[in-house]
Amino acid sequence: MTKTEFSWPCRVYYEDTDAGGVVYYVNYLKFMERARTERLRALGYSQHQLAAENLLFVVHSAQTRYHAPARLDDELQVTARVVKLGKARLEFSQQVRRSDGLLLCEGQFTIACVAADSFKPVAMPAALHTIFQYDL
Repeated sequence: MTKTEFSWPCRVYYEDTDAGGVVYYVNYLKFMERARTERLRALGYSQHQLAAENLLFVVHSAQTRYHAPARLDDELQVTARVVKLGKARLEFSQQVRRSDGLLLCEGQFTIACVAADSFKPVAMPAALHTIFQYDL
């Protein structure tokens, strides 16, 4: 983990698994969404607070690659690091690893900052933009 890479711990529950007993592929996207949300929270911003300011962060595009399965009760670490930053968008590089370090899934996500009332792109708050610059 780099100094600017956020890591969020989670555990695999029954609800996360499929009939084969492994994490259903879509749930990795949920884990990564939660890590991005917790990254914002760690910076002092909640999704609720941003929405009250008429701002939303929405997924514009996602690309994932799966390497190995997670299973019931596995402890995971989900990372989130900003790798590109614009005025109204940012790109995250993320990984999901088992507690022993095995890479399970990785993804690239382009996130847009939009006005909650119109869903049109708007510049993210200057203070948040400045904080994300430290990730680069």
